Amino acid sequence: MIENAVQADIKAKVEGNPVMLFMKGTPQFPQCGFSSVVVQILDYLGVDYGTENVLESDELRQGIKDYSDWPTVPQLYVKGEFVGGCDIVREMFESGELRTFFEQKGVKVAA
Repeated sequence: MIENAVQADIKAKVEGNPVMLFMKGTPQFPQCGFSSVVVQILDYLGVDYGTENVLESDELRQGIKDYSDWPTVPQLYVKGEFVGGCDIVREMFESGELRTFFEQKGVKVAA
Protein backbone atom coordinates (compact mmCIF):
# COMPACT_ATOMS: atom_id res chain seq x y z
CA MET A 1 0.00 0.00 0.00
CA ILE A 2 2.80 2.42 0.87
CA GLU A 3 4.41 1.63 -2.49
CA ASN A 4 1.31 2.90 -4.32
CA ALA A 5 1.15 6.06 -2.23
CA VAL A 6 4.87 6.70 -2.77
CA GLN A 7 4.56 6.12 -6.52
CA ALA A 8 1.55 8.46 -6.68
CA ASP A 9 3.49 11.13 -4.77
CA ILE A 10 6.51 10.79 -7.07
CA LYS A 11 4.29 10.96 -10.15
CA ALA A 12 2.56 14.10 -8.84
CA LYS A 13 5.91 15.81 -8.22
CA VAL A 14 7.35 14.78 -11.60
CA GLU A 15 4.25 16.00 -13.43
CA GLY A 16 3.72 19.06 -11.23
CA ASN A 17 7.19 20.59 -11.63
CA PRO A 18 8.61 21.49 -15.06
CA VAL A 19 12.04 20.55 -13.69
CA MET A 20 12.21 18.10 -10.77
CA LEU A 21 15.32 16.75 -9.06
CA PHE A 22 15.25 13.81 -6.69
CA MET A 23 18.47 14.11 -4.73
CA LYS A 24 20.28 13.27 -1.51
CA GLY A 25 19.97 16.32 0.70
CA THR A 26 18.80 19.76 -0.34
CA PRO A 27 20.14 22.30 -2.86
CA GLN A 28 21.50 24.31 0.08
CA PHE A 29 23.09 21.25 1.69
CA PRO A 30 23.58 18.34 -0.74
CA GLN A 31 24.40 15.07 1.00
CA CYS A 32 26.41 13.53 -1.84
CA GLY A 33 28.81 14.77 -4.48
CA PHE A 34 26.64 13.62 -7.39
CA SER A 35 23.62 15.54 -6.12
CA SER A 36 25.87 18.57 -5.55
CA VAL A 37 27.09 18.48 -9.17
CA VAL A 38 23.55 18.41 -10.59
CA VAL A 39 22.46 21.28 -8.29
CA GLN A 40 25.48 23.35 -9.41
CA ILE A 41 24.64 22.74 -13.08
CA LEU A 42 20.96 23.67 -12.64
CA ASP A 43 21.89 26.76 -10.63
CA TYR A 44 24.50 27.78 -13.22
CA LEU A 45 21.87 27.51 -15.96
CA GLY A 46 19.47 29.55 -13.82
CA VAL A 47 16.73 26.95 -14.08
CA ASP A 48 13.84 26.95 -11.59
CA TYR A 49 13.45 23.44 -10.22
CA GLY A 50 11.75 21.48 -7.50
CA THR A 51 13.60 19.02 -5.30
CA GLU A 52 12.85 16.09 -3.09
CA ASN A 53 15.31 14.75 -0.52
CA VAL A 54 15.27 10.95 -0.87
CA LEU A 55 17.10 10.59 2.46
CA GLU A 56 13.93 11.59 4.30
CA SER A 57 12.30 8.21 3.69
CA ASP A 58 13.46 4.72 2.73
CA GLU A 59 10.21 4.26 0.80
CA LEU A 60 10.90 7.36 -1.30
CA ARG A 61 14.53 6.39 -1.81
CA GLN A 62 13.54 2.99 -3.20
CA GLY A 63 10.36 4.31 -4.81
CA ILE A 64 12.17 6.75 -7.12
CA LYS A 65 14.49 3.96 -8.29
CA ASP A 66 11.46 1.79 -9.06
CA TYR A 67 9.61 4.69 -10.71
CA SER A 68 12.38 5.35 -13.23
CA ASP A 69 13.90 1.87 -13.34
CA TRP A 70 17.20 3.68 -12.70
CA PRO A 71 19.40 2.41 -9.83
CA THR A 72 20.92 5.65 -8.56
CA VAL A 73 20.11 9.10 -7.21
CA PRO A 74 20.12 11.97 -8.18
CA GLN A 75 17.48 11.75 -10.88
CA LEU A 76 16.45 14.68 -13.05
CA TYR A 77 13.05 15.00 -14.72
CA VAL A 78 12.09 17.69 -17.23
CA LYS A 79 8.44 18.13 -18.21
CA GLY A 80 7.69 14.65 -16.87
CA GLU A 81 10.53 13.02 -18.82
CA PHE A 82 13.36 11.21 -17.05
CA VAL A 83 16.63 12.79 -18.21
CA GLY A 84 19.12 10.81 -16.15
CA GLY A 85 21.53 10.94 -13.26
CA CYS A 86 24.68 12.93 -12.57
CA ASP A 87 26.87 11.52 -15.36
CA ILE A 88 24.25 12.04 -18.06
CA VAL A 89 23.35 15.54 -16.83
CA ARG A 90 27.03 16.50 -16.63
CA GLU A 91 27.77 15.17 -20.13
CA MET A 92 24.74 16.99 -21.55
CA PHE A 93 25.83 20.20 -19.79
CA GLU A 94 29.43 19.99 -20.99
CA SER A 95 28.36 19.43 -24.61
CA GLY A 96 25.79 22.25 -24.49
CA GLU A 97 23.02 19.75 -25.08
CA LEU A 98 21.37 20.36 -21.70
CA ARG A 99 20.77 24.08 -22.35
CA THR A 100 19.31 23.22 -25.77
CA PHE A 101 17.17 20.48 -24.23
CA PHE A 102 15.72 22.89 -21.65
CA GLU A 103 15.03 25.49 -24.35
CA GLN A 104 13.31 22.89 -26.57
CA LYS A 105 11.16 21.86 -23.61
CA GLY A 106 10.18 25.48 -22.94
CA VAL A 107 12.16 25.74 -19.69
CA LYS A 108 13.66 29.20 -19.14
CA VAL A 109 17.46 29.25 -18.77
CA ALA A 110 19.73 32.14 -17.85
CA ALA A 111 21.42 34.03 -20.71
